[in-house]
Amino acid sequence: MPGFFEAMGGLPGPVVKKHVVTIQGKEIEVDLAKKLQIQRAGEDKYMLQNNEVVLKPKPKTNRRFPELRTDENGYNFHEGDPYWVQGTIEEGYTWQIESE
Repeated sequence: MPGFFEAMGGLPGPVVKKHVVTIQGKEIEVDLAKKLQIQRAGEDKYMLQNNEVVLKPKPKTNRRFPELRTDENGYNFHEGDPYWVQGTIEEGYTWQIESE
């Protein structure tokens, strides 16, 4: 088989696939694992920081949740269950949001 190996040597090598994501309008090449992670979460959840793709910080909420506290007039609970109110009594419990 003369010329077979020369012909095989002239073929192009394996194709290297590039994985590209678009963050803040810029196309960035990343590895496959990072691309899949970004696709699952959504490209809008990521940002560029020092030419690296990082998650955006979660916004802090201003929500405050009520706490169970004693009060002059409050609720009487059945067997100490704060979600089963029997009635109101003096020196009972109330749900209060802490004020600043």
